[in-house]
Amino acid sequence: MSTRITPLTDPDRTSSSRRLAWLASDTDGVPVGSAFLRLFTKAGQDHLAELELNVHPAERRNRVGSQLLDAAVAAARADGRRCVITQAKDGSAADRFLPAQGFRNVLTLTFARLSLATADMAALIAIVERPHPGYRLASWDGTVPEDLAETFAASRRAMDDMPMDGTDFGTVAWDVDRVRAAAETVDKRGDLLSTVVAIDESDGSIAGFTELVVPGEGEGDGQHYGTGVLPEHRGHGLGQWMKAESIRQAREEHPNLGGLLTDTADSNTNMRSINDALGYTPTHKTFEYQLDL
Repeated sequence: MSTRITPLTDPDRTSSSRRLAWLASDTDGVPVGSAFLRLFTKAGQDHLAELELNVHPAERRNRVGSQLLDAAVAAARADGRRCVITQAKDGSAADRFLPAQGFRNVLTLTFARLSLATADMAALIAIVERPHPGYRLASWDGTVPEDLAETFAASRRAMDDMPMDGTDFGTVAWDVDRVRAAAETVDKRGDLLSTVVAIDESDGSIAGFTELVVPGEGEGDGQHYGTGVLPEHRGHGLGQWMKAESIRQAREEHPNLGGLLTDTADSNTNMRSINDALGYTPTHKTFEYQLDL
């Protein structure tokens, strides 16, 4: 079968990345696959490209995926990228395809879910109410309040040493504009971003944070985003404290929400133990693959 690969114009451009796209079609013009390549543009990640590749199951083994991949890799090289990363679910077709194309497995992620209907709310409330001398919790929905914006942006460095194993992910430099832009992106797609932070009472600065995105209609499953505690504030149980409060708020404010989803690197033993203690149940594993250019 002859396959045509057509570059598309993709309007998905943000303050930190732009995206290229390709469509694969058969001789009758019927779409059989697609590829999207996100090119990160901020300093610290401008060496990186992220790939999303999909092929109709009936068209696999007909070199559709290989041709789409060739187009994406050529574009990444032409743009001076150092590597391309992508994900594949354990045991999937992509999990078999990517190693054969030269990608290497650099990170294992375990996905887990907490059912809000069966969550032990009494235990979670007990965690929230446990004193943490020198700290207090605060929270907001949407964009960070003006009076906390600077210290919240500064607290994002808590993610800099997050275990990434062999992934050449680079570093994400956060400032107030980027924090606000991220919140606006969630809002524009109709979802709700909720943030819980731990505040150092000695100076009013944010010591750690956890973020949760809830579907705009308040149904289905929410998705945890980042959770981090600054190195100088670790060892006080702040991560579990903040995440327990995030769960409590989700249950109270979104009664029709089914559950909460999270994904954690297998090497991140601290966050995995927090998730286990809070009642999250593993659902599947996904591998991060990387192609060095």
